[in-house]
Amino acid sequence: MDTPSPETSTVMHKIEGTGNPVIERLSDLQKIAEILVSKFGNSINAWVVEAPVFNEPFAVYKDFIPSVNDYGEPKSYDADGYPASSSIVLLLWNCLKEAKNVISGKQKEPYQAEVSTSSSSTPRTLLLGFSKGGTLLNQLVTELGFAPVQLTEDMWLANKNVTNGGFASPQQDQIIPNSKDGFLNSIAEFHFVDVRLNTEGAYVTNHDVINRISERLAQGAPGIRFFLHGTPRQWCDRNRIWIRKEKDEFFRLLKEAARKNMGKIVYT
Repeated sequence: MDTPSPETSTVMHKIEGTGNPVIERLSDLQKIAEILVSKFGNSINAWVVEAPVFNEPFAVYKDFIPSVNDYGEPKSYDADGYPASSSIVLLLWNCLKEAKNVISGKQKEPYQAEVSTSSSSTPRTLLLGFSKGGTLLNQLVTELGFAPVQLTEDMWLANKNVTNGGFASPQQDQIIPNSKDGFLNSIAEFHFVDVRLNTEGAYVTNHDVINRISERLAQGAPGIRFFLHGTPRQWCDRNRIWIRKEKDEFFRLLKEAARKNMGKIVYT
Protein backbone atom coordinates (compact mmCIF):
# COMPACT_ATOMS: atom_id res chain seq x y z
CA MET A 1 0.00 0.00 0.00
CA ASP A 2 1.37 3.42 -0.99
CA THR A 3 0.54 6.55 0.96
CA PRO A 4 0.61 9.99 -0.69
CA SER A 5 3.31 12.25 0.63
CA PRO A 6 2.03 15.44 2.29
CA GLU A 7 2.50 18.95 1.00
CA THR A 8 3.07 20.14 4.55
CA SER A 9 4.05 18.84 7.96
CA THR A 10 2.50 20.73 10.87
CA VAL A 11 4.19 20.29 14.24
CA MET A 12 2.38 21.52 17.36
CA HIS A 13 4.28 21.83 20.65
CA LYS A 14 1.77 21.76 23.50
CA ILE A 15 1.46 21.72 27.26
CA GLU A 16 -1.15 20.37 29.62
CA GLY A 17 -2.05 20.47 33.29
CA THR A 18 -3.56 23.97 33.14
CA GLY A 19 -6.57 23.09 35.31
CA ASN A 20 -8.92 24.69 32.78
CA PRO A 21 -11.41 22.04 31.52
CA VAL A 22 -11.78 23.71 28.12
CA ILE A 23 -8.02 23.85 27.62
CA GLU A 24 -7.65 20.29 28.88
CA ARG A 25 -10.25 19.08 26.37
CA LEU A 26 -8.40 20.88 23.61
CA SER A 27 -5.17 19.29 24.84
CA ASP A 28 -6.35 15.86 23.71
CA LEU A 29 -3.82 14.78 21.10
CA GLN A 30 -6.36 13.51 18.60
CA LYS A 31 -8.53 16.62 18.93
CA ILE A 32 -5.53 18.88 18.36
CA ALA A 33 -4.52 16.91 15.29
CA GLU A 34 -8.07 17.11 13.92
CA ILE A 35 -8.17 20.88 14.51
CA LEU A 36 -4.83 21.36 12.76
CA VAL A 37 -5.99 19.36 9.74
CA SER A 38 -9.25 21.34 9.61
CA LYS A 39 -7.31 24.63 9.66
CA PHE A 40 -4.42 23.78 7.35
CA GLY A 41 -6.11 21.30 4.99
CA ASN A 42 -6.28 17.56 4.39
CA SER A 43 -2.95 17.50 2.54
CA ILE A 44 -0.93 17.93 5.75
CA ASN A 45 0.54 15.55 8.28
CA ALA A 46 -0.17 16.90 11.77
CA TRP A 47 2.26 15.98 14.56
CA VAL A 48 1.55 16.95 18.18
CA VAL A 49 4.58 16.97 20.48
CA GLU A 50 4.19 16.85 24.26
CA ALA A 51 6.89 17.90 26.69
CA PRO A 52 8.93 14.80 27.62
CA VAL A 53 8.86 15.72 31.32
CA PHE A 54 6.37 17.44 33.61
CA ASN A 55 7.35 18.79 37.02
CA GLU A 56 3.83 18.91 38.44
CA PRO A 57 2.10 21.45 36.10
CA PHE A 58 5.35 22.69 34.56
CA ALA A 59 6.30 21.41 31.11
CA VAL A 60 10.03 20.72 30.79
CA TYR A 61 11.53 20.47 27.27
CA LYS A 62 14.90 19.27 28.55
CA ASP A 63 15.67 17.11 25.49
CA PHE A 64 15.06 20.07 23.21
CA ILE A 65 16.46 22.95 25.28
CA PRO A 66 19.35 21.72 27.48
CA SER A 67 19.57 24.96 29.47
CA VAL A 68 16.10 24.69 31.07
CA ASN A 69 15.79 24.43 34.84
CA ASP A 70 13.55 22.05 36.78
CA TYR A 71 10.53 24.21 35.92
CA GLY A 72 11.21 24.24 32.20
CA GLU A 73 12.46 27.83 32.16
CA PRO A 74 15.34 28.31 29.71
CA LYS A 75 18.48 30.08 30.88
CA SER A 76 19.43 30.75 27.26
CA TYR A 77 18.92 29.57 23.68
CA ASP A 78 22.03 28.05 22.11
CA ALA A 79 22.30 26.39 18.70
CA ASP A 80 25.31 24.27 19.74
CA GLY A 81 24.56 20.64 18.86
CA TYR A 82 21.16 21.55 17.38
CA PRO A 83 19.31 19.70 20.18
CA ALA A 84 15.75 20.72 19.26
CA SER A 85 15.89 20.00 15.53
CA SER A 86 17.82 16.75 16.05
CA SER A 87 15.36 15.54 18.70
CA ILE A 88 12.31 16.42 16.59
CA VAL A 89 13.60 14.60 13.51
CA LEU A 90 14.37 11.50 15.59
CA LEU A 91 10.95 11.72 17.24
CA LEU A 92 9.13 12.01 13.91
CA TRP A 93 11.02 9.10 12.37
CA ASN A 94 10.35 6.89 15.39
CA CYS A 95 6.68 7.85 15.23
CA LEU A 96 6.53 7.08 11.52
CA LYS A 97 8.21 3.72 12.08
CA GLU A 98 5.69 2.84 14.78
CA ALA A 99 2.78 3.91 12.56
CA LYS A 100 4.09 1.74 9.71
CA ASN A 101 4.31 -1.24 12.07
CA VAL A 102 0.72 -0.70 13.24
CA ILE A 103 -0.56 -0.43 9.67
CA SER A 104 1.44 -3.47 8.58
CA GLY A 105 -0.19 -5.51 11.32
CA LYS A 106 -3.67 -4.65 10.03
CA GLN A 107 -3.21 -5.53 6.36
CA LYS A 108 -2.11 -8.55 4.38
CA GLU A 109 0.34 -6.81 2.04
CA PRO A 110 3.52 -5.21 3.38
CA TYR A 111 3.24 -1.48 4.00
CA GLN A 112 5.39 0.71 1.77
CA ALA A 113 5.51 4.45 2.33
CA GLU A 114 6.85 6.75 -0.33
CA VAL A 115 9.88 7.90 1.59
CA SER A 116 12.81 9.31 -0.36
CA THR A 117 16.27 10.30 0.78
CA SER A 118 16.19 13.25 -1.61
CA SER A 119 16.19 16.61 0.15
CA SER A 120 14.48 18.19 -2.88
CA SER A 121 11.13 16.61 -2.03
CA THR A 122 10.78 17.48 1.65
CA PRO A 123 7.36 18.93 2.60
CA ARG A 124 7.18 22.40 4.06
CA THR A 125 7.06 22.48 7.86
CA LEU A 126 4.73 24.72 9.87
CA LEU A 127 5.55 24.99 13.58
CA LEU A 128 3.11 25.98 16.32
CA GLY A 129 4.04 26.51 19.95
CA PHE A 130 1.36 27.07 22.58
CA SER A 131 2.17 28.64 25.96
CA LYS A 132 5.54 27.26 27.09
CA GLY A 133 5.75 25.41 23.79
CA GLY A 134 6.85 28.78 22.46
CA THR A 135 10.22 28.27 24.13
CA LEU A 136 10.84 25.33 21.82
CA LEU A 137 10.10 27.58 18.85
CA ASN A 138 12.63 30.07 20.21
CA GLN A 139 15.23 27.31 20.32
CA LEU A 140 14.39 26.31 16.75
CA VAL A 141 14.58 29.93 15.55
CA THR A 142 18.05 30.08 17.12
CA GLU A 143 19.14 26.83 15.47
CA LEU A 144 17.73 28.00 12.13
CA GLY A 145 19.96 31.06 12.30
CA PHE A 146 23.06 28.85 12.44
CA ALA A 147 21.91 26.14 10.02
CA PRO A 148 23.59 25.82 6.60
CA VAL A 149 21.43 26.74 3.63
CA GLN A 150 20.43 23.77 1.47
CA LEU A 151 19.81 25.06 -2.04
CA THR A 152 17.32 22.76 -3.78
CA GLU A 153 14.77 22.98 -6.56
CA ASP A 154 12.10 23.48 -3.90
CA MET A 155 13.89 26.56 -2.60
CA TRP A 156 14.21 27.97 -6.10
CA LEU A 157 10.46 27.57 -6.59
CA ALA A 158 9.72 29.10 -3.19
CA ASN A 159 11.92 32.13 -3.86
CA LYS A 160 10.32 32.57 -7.28
CA ASN A 161 6.84 32.48 -5.79
CA VAL A 162 7.43 34.58 -2.66
CA THR A 163 7.02 37.82 -4.61
CA ASN A 164 3.43 36.75 -5.27
CA GLY A 165 2.71 36.56 -1.56
CA GLY A 166 2.91 32.79 -1.18
CA PHE A 167 5.14 29.75 -1.21
CA ALA A 168 5.36 27.15 -3.95
CA SER A 169 4.40 23.59 -3.12
CA PRO A 170 7.39 21.23 -3.51
CA GLN A 171 7.36 17.96 -5.38
CA GLN A 172 5.95 15.45 -2.93
CA ASP A 173 8.05 12.31 -2.43
CA GLN A 174 9.00 12.44 1.23
CA ILE A 175 6.83 12.27 4.34
CA ILE A 176 9.20 13.92 6.82
CA PRO A 177 12.67 15.50 6.69
CA ASN A 178 15.53 13.00 6.89
CA SER A 179 18.02 15.19 8.80
CA LYS A 180 18.16 18.16 11.13
CA ASP A 181 19.41 20.36 8.31
CA GLY A 182 16.60 19.15 6.08
CA PHE A 183 14.10 19.85 8.85
CA LEU A 184 15.37 23.36 9.55
CA ASN A 185 15.47 24.23 5.85
CA SER A 186 11.90 22.96 5.42
CA ILE A 187 10.45 25.39 7.98
CA ALA A 188 8.06 27.81 6.29
CA GLU A 189 6.12 29.22 9.24
CA PHE A 190 6.45 29.80 12.98
CA HIS A 191 3.23 30.32 14.96
CA PHE A 192 3.72 31.59 18.52
CA VAL A 193 0.39 30.92 20.24
CA ASP A 194 -0.25 32.80 23.51
CA VAL A 195 3.31 32.24 24.70
CA ARG A 196 3.71 32.26 28.46
CA LEU A 197 6.78 32.05 30.68
CA ASN A 198 7.39 32.92 34.32
CA THR A 199 10.86 34.24 33.52
CA GLU A 200 12.45 36.14 30.66
CA GLY A 201 12.87 34.23 27.41
CA ALA A 202 9.29 34.11 26.10
CA TYR A 203 10.40 35.44 22.70
CA VAL A 204 13.64 35.70 20.74
CA THR A 205 15.36 39.02 21.40
CA ASN A 206 18.84 38.08 20.22
CA HIS A 207 19.70 40.48 17.40
CA ASP A 208 22.47 38.18 16.12
CA VAL A 209 20.06 35.28 15.61
CA ILE A 210 17.65 37.34 13.50
CA ASN A 211 20.58 38.80 11.55
CA ARG A 212 21.79 35.28 10.77
CA ILE A 213 18.34 34.31 9.52
CA SER A 214 18.39 37.43 7.37
CA GLU A 215 21.78 36.38 5.97
CA ARG A 216 20.41 32.91 5.16
CA LEU A 217 17.68 34.52 3.08
CA ALA A 218 20.28 36.57 1.22
CA GLN A 219 22.09 33.30 0.43
CA GLY A 220 18.99 31.87 -1.23
CA ALA A 221 17.03 30.27 1.62
CA PRO A 222 13.26 30.36 1.04
CA GLY A 223 11.01 32.98 2.60
CA ILE A 224 9.69 32.38 6.09
CA ARG A 225 6.66 33.63 7.99
CA PHE A 226 6.34 34.48 11.67
CA PHE A 227 2.90 34.70 13.29
CA LEU A 228 2.55 36.06 16.83
CA HIS A 229 -0.87 35.06 18.21
CA GLY A 230 -1.63 36.44 21.66
CA THR A 231 -4.29 37.46 24.17
CA PRO A 232 -4.43 40.16 26.86
CA ARG A 233 -3.95 37.38 29.43
CA GLN A 234 -0.29 37.17 28.40
CA TRP A 235 0.58 40.39 26.61
CA CYS A 236 -1.08 42.62 29.21
CA ASP A 237 -0.11 40.66 32.33
CA ARG A 238 1.27 43.20 34.80
CA ASN A 239 3.00 40.43 36.73
CA ARG A 240 4.90 39.33 33.62
CA ILE A 241 5.67 42.62 31.91
CA TRP A 242 8.67 41.09 30.12
CA ILE A 243 6.38 39.02 27.88
CA ARG A 244 5.04 42.06 26.03
CA LYS A 245 8.43 43.78 26.01
CA GLU A 246 10.06 40.71 24.46
CA LYS A 247 7.21 40.31 21.98
CA ASP A 248 7.59 43.94 20.88
CA GLU A 249 11.37 43.57 20.54
CA PHE A 250 10.99 40.34 18.55
CA PHE A 251 8.49 42.08 16.28
CA ARG A 252 10.88 45.01 15.81
CA LEU A 253 13.76 42.70 14.85
CA LEU A 254 11.57 40.87 12.34
CA LYS A 255 10.41 44.16 10.84
CA GLU A 256 14.00 45.29 10.45
CA ALA A 257 15.00 42.00 8.82
CA ALA A 258 12.01 42.13 6.46
CA ARG A 259 13.14 45.50 5.14
CA LYS A 260 16.57 44.07 4.33
CA ASN A 261 15.20 41.03 2.50
CA MET A 262 12.49 42.50 0.29
CA GLY A 263 9.66 40.74 2.06
CA LYS A 264 11.21 37.26 2.31
CA ILE A 265 10.45 37.52 6.02
CA VAL A 266 6.73 37.96 6.66
CA TYR A 267 5.56 38.80 10.18
CA THR A 268 2.21 39.49 11.76
